[in-house]
Amino acid sequence: MRAIRRFSVRPVLPEPLTGLGTLVNNLRWAWHPETQDVFEAVDPQLWRSTGGDPVRLLGEVPAARLDELAGDPAFLRRLELAVSDLNGYVSDARWFQSEAGSPVSGVAYFSPEFGITHVLPQYSGGLGILAGDHLKAASDLGVPLIGVGLLYRHGYFAQSLNREGWQQERYPLVDPDGLPISLLRDGSETNAAPATISLTLPDERELRAQIWVAQVGRVPLLMLDSDIEENEPAEREVTDRLYGGTTEHRLLQELLLGVGGVRAVREFCRITGHAAPEVFHTNEGHAGFLGVERIRELAADKGLDFDTALEVNRGGTVFTTHTPVPAGIDRFPVELIQQHFSADAFGEGVPIDRILQLGAEDFEGGDPGVFNMAIMGLRLAQRANGVSKLHGLVSRGMFAGLWPSFDSTDVPISSITNGVHAPTWVAREISQLTLAATDRSESEDIFDGLDKTTDAQIWETKRILRQRFIDDTRSRVRQSWINRGASEAELGWVDEILDPDVLTMGFARRVPSYKRLTLMLRDPARLKAMLLHPQRPIQIVIAGKSHPHDEGGKKLIQEMVRFADDPEVRHRIVFVPDYDIALAQPMYPGCDVWLNNPLRPYEACGTSGMKAALNGALNLSIRDGWWDEWYDDEFGWAIPSAEGIEDTDRRDDLEAHALYDLIEKQVAPRFYDGEVPGRWIEMLRHTIKELGPKVLATRMVRDYVEQLYVPAALSSRALNATYDGARELAAWKKKVRAAWSAIRVDHVELQGLGDVPQLGTTVGVRAFAALGDLEPADICVEVLHGRVDANDEITDPVRATLSLAETYEGNRHRYEGELKLDRTGPFGYTVRVVPNHKALASPAELGLAAGPSDPDDPSAPDLPA
Repeated sequence: MRAIRRFSVRPVLPEPLTGLGTLVNNLRWAWHPETQDVFEAVDPQLWRSTGGDPVRLLGEVPAARLDELAGDPAFLRRLELAVSDLNGYVSDARWFQSEAGSPVSGVAYFSPEFGITHVLPQYSGGLGILAGDHLKAASDLGVPLIGVGLLYRHGYFAQSLNREGWQQERYPLVDPDGLPISLLRDGSETNAAPATISLTLPDERELRAQIWVAQVGRVPLLMLDSDIEENEPAEREVTDRLYGGTTEHRLLQELLLGVGGVRAVREFCRITGHAAPEVFHTNEGHAGFLGVERIRELAADKGLDFDTALEVNRGGTVFTTHTPVPAGIDRFPVELIQQHFSADAFGEGVPIDRILQLGAEDFEGGDPGVFNMAIMGLRLAQRANGVSKLHGLVSRGMFAGLWPSFDSTDVPISSITNGVHAPTWVAREISQLTLAATDRSESEDIFDGLDKTTDAQIWETKRILRQRFIDDTRSRVRQSWINRGASEAELGWVDEILDPDVLTMGFARRVPSYKRLTLMLRDPARLKAMLLHPQRPIQIVIAGKSHPHDEGGKKLIQEMVRFADDPEVRHRIVFVPDYDIALAQPMYPGCDVWLNNPLRPYEACGTSGMKAALNGALNLSIRDGWWDEWYDDEFGWAIPSAEGIEDTDRRDDLEAHALYDLIEKQVAPRFYDGEVPGRWIEMLRHTIKELGPKVLATRMVRDYVEQLYVPAALSSRALNATYDGARELAAWKKKVRAAWSAIRVDHVELQGLGDVPQLGTTVGVRAFAALGDLEPADICVEVLHGRVDANDEITDPVRATLSLAETYEGNRHRYEGELKLDRTGPFGYTVRVVPNHKALASPAELGLAAGPSDPDDPSAPDLPA
């Protein structure tokens, strides 16, 4: 008989073992091996069978064993030390408090998914893993972050294969009572009512949510859950699964994340006394409605008009885009937005026409019928960034329509390259070789110990990790084949797949078409020859999920699985289903080479190769994302890109054969060069020591603090103190926009150029500008100069500000300055006028610029004498 309700019953721990509950309830155990050792000591076999889940462990361990441990002085001492270490970790001053000087009171970090541990399945792929690493690194550094997300009752899907190799999806129920999280209650009593937030929906419906808290080291992660009895059935389903449902269902999720997330932060701070955040960080556009909610708050609670509230919000908001293609952005029908942001549902202070303007594609080539979440994110944040240098460049081009008066180089989107959380991803054996102690994880010298190890030690360590990964893979492949309908009698061959002495390559990621899972299959015969080479064989382990609605991605998986099913090669190439954190953690250390062959430039960053590199794997990748930025031939190999060839089949053929050549002629010969291949290990050492510090998530979070959070906090304080700053800024922007059509540069001249310009010459620049109704303090006059291309476009321009030299009647002015001819070849310059205000984060913020008048324009005014 089916139960009408299910719940998890947690054990009552003997008083001496209450420290186990303390350790379980802080997810630091997910990246702290010493805490994991304590759990393993409770019951080693049960720890393994529960997959390293401490909640399940304590729920299943016999009471007699708990009583035994309660009387074991050695275990109690070990437990006491672990609890003491955790208490010190969460309370002692760290980088943020000491070196950084605590420059920000708090940051709220919003993301639709968070990958903290496989025990908390609230992630699908790279975005969630990055968000989880961001929280962990912020905790290690002492940055006062609050994470905000949703609690999906079915998480993302679990993947399996059918007999034909087609992806199957199932959605296991996630029971919050069985997770290392706690319900936020409005009071300290155990029977206090759960804290809830609510949103008004169309047709007088109400969407309510309770708030679960996962403690990620020092960082609380708030997760909103709509599956509560107070909701109607449709509203209970809003947080059913990640990235599922209809368009309206997705909109409701994003409303709950953004609007509900701000309200959850307010409740959490009220109940716990946590400092209210002064910076709000939107990790991708899904949470963009948080800015609309903050404007509503300011209008309702402070009486601010929309424009003033917008400036207050913008000053303290950071937006990170992870999407390199427009197709990856959430876009909703305008009519749907109108329904959900009516005055009845959202209040009078935020007019629907102003909300629609925030997400409008009102630029050349835009669709007036859709509301674009990334566009809204950019308009609601004064500071925005991509996630690698190349992605920043791509993003500036992709969103250039929002700043039509500026070249893409001036678009105000910076870049902070992603990083990965070393204590989560680096195998303990590698950490021991490098002396990467967890409590030093915020430092960049954690790899220096590698100098004290011998080549033989490193080589043997990698073999041990390879064997462990192979054992795990064999177990997973066996279970996969059983799920596909095979019997145990058919599966004797699984015990022989893979070899710990063979060059092992890994390929694991989501499976959209641009990541090209099947590029390695362009010439199946050549791939087989490499897999079966008599002296220098390779073996490849592949994993990845395709979105449930992506039929093309599923076909790619099926093509790969069918190739790997071939009895001739199945001992050398395998596809392992259900790629998640638990699969990834042994995979990165167990691989010698990490393969990545996206279609450049569609990889925003890609962090899997970073995790592999920290574990002593060399990268074999197209120069895209982070690999384009930090490539070094001592870190691995760059697959030549045939970018620019429009025939996709031709391009894939060229890049696949370049990949084959690299493996056959460089990668495999170097790996098999001797019993202990010195040149290979030299590259491995160089990768860990030189690349390692760059790819750390602590480096990334420090960059966010210094480059974005601190400037945003300063802007927020300046605009928030009395709101006079925000009012003045909003009024100034209105004035500048109204007057800008009259701004013009009438004439520009150079002085001292000579007949033959020579390198190193300094020339004077004079520009005459008419300012209409604006004052000189409202604008800045700049000269841009540098090399020019065949179309006279200035490439990589250098900017210099001109100074006001003289004023004439009619509000005309002469500006002067100098520029140095610092490069040879074709050289060009121009002058422009841009708005100028101390509260602007970029000259391009308003999207306004005025250049020189057309010299043949008969309406051009006469110049002053």
